[in-house]
Amino acid sequence: MGEKIRVLIVDDSASVRLALSDIIAADPDLEVMGTAADPYVAVERIRQEVPDVMFLDIELPRMDGLTFLRKIMSQRPIPVVICSSFAQAGSDTFIEALEAGAVDVVAKPRVDTAQFLQESRMRICDAAKAAAHAKLKGIRKAAPAMTVEAKLTADAILPPLSETRRQSLSERMPATEPLIAIGASTGGTEALREVLDALPAATPGILIVQHMPEKFTTAFARRLDSTCALRIKEAEDGDLVLPGQVLLAPGNLHMQLVRNGTRYSVKIIEGPHVSRHRPSVDVLFRSVAQAAGRNGLGMLLTGMGDDGARGLLEMRQMGAHTVAQDEDSSVVFGMPKEAIARGAAARVLPLSRMAQEIALFAHAATTKRAGT
Repeated sequence: MGEKIRVLIVDDSASVRLALSDIIAADPDLEVMGTAADPYVAVERIRQEVPDVMFLDIELPRMDGLTFLRKIMSQRPIPVVICSSFAQAGSDTFIEALEAGAVDVVAKPRVDTAQFLQESRMRICDAAKAAAHAKLKGIRKAAPAMTVEAKLTADAILPPLSETRRQSLSERMPATEPLIAIGASTGGTEALREVLDALPAATPGILIVQHMPEKFTTAFARRLDSTCALRIKEAEDGDLVLPGQVLLAPGNLHMQLVRNGTRYSVKIIEGPHVSRHRPSVDVLFRSVAQAAGRNGLGMLLTGMGDDGARGLLEMRQMGAHTVAQDEDSSVVFGMPKEAIARGAAARVLPLSRMAQEIALFAHAATTKRAGT
C-alpha cells in the first residue's frame, strides 16, 4: 500500500489512548502519528503535521468532540472516525457527528475477552484504512485492497444452493410481495438517509445492513425514523417484513430473511463474522436470494472491502434485480466495485438515482402481480 497511514488519536482517557495506539501500531499499514487528551492539544499536533486519519472521542475536556469536528471540517477537512463507548451510543450525538462529516464510527476497544479484543482490532484497523481513502469534499482516493487473510463467507451461516437446486427453486418461486435489501458500509449512513428520505410511505418492505457497532444501530434507526415517511426500526427476531417499514440489522448480529408461504419475516442470529463483518451484507443477501428470488431488489452502496458482492451475485442468479452504486457518488468505491467486477450488478447507478430505481421496481412488481 506504499506509505503507512498516519493516525492521530484524540481521547481524554490515557488507557484508551494506549489501547488504540497498541492496536494501530500492530498493523503494518498503520502508524500512530501522535495522541492528544483534548482538542487544543490536537490542534497543536495538526499544525506540526496533518494526519491521514483522526480517531476522535465525543466527550472531551475544554471542547466537546462534536464542536471540534465541525471546526476541523470547516477549516481543514481530515478523515475522522468517531471512537465512542457503548454508553454514549444511546444518544444521537454520534449521528450528528456523521452528518457533520465524520466518515465512520467505531466502539472503543473492548479488552474483557480475547475474542472481543480481536474483533475490536479488526474493526478499528479496517475503519482507519477506509477513512484514509474516503472522499472528502470531492477529493477522490482509490480504495486499497483489503489485507489478505482467511475470512469466513456466508457458508458459515447459511449453506449455498447447488446449481440444480438453484434452478429448480428459481423456476418454482411464487410471486410474493416485493422487498428491497440494501447493504452499506463507510459513507453509508448519509447515503441511506438520502435514499430513504426520498421514498414514500407506500414503498415495499426494506431490509438494511449498515456496518455499525452494537447499540449504535438503535440510535441510527431512531434518527432515520424521525426524518423519513417510512417507519424505521432496529430489527428484532421474528419481525414481519411489511410495506412502509424498514428493518435495520442490529449491530454485532446477523439478519436473515425467512419466508413462510407468501409472508416474510427476519431472523436475528449471532454466529461468526462473515466477510469481516457482523452484521454481514452477504448473509442478508444470500438469505434474500434463497427466500425471495425474483421478488427481491438488492442494492450495494458505498463501503470498503467486498462484503455483499457474493450475496448480490447470488441474488442476481436467482432472478432478483440488482444494483450497485457508481464510483463518483461513493465515499469509498470498494464493495460496489467488487460486485460490479463479479457481474453481480445488473445496473450501476449514482446515489441520486437509487430512490427512483426502488420506485420503478415496486411499480413493475405490483403491475406484474396484478396481471397474474
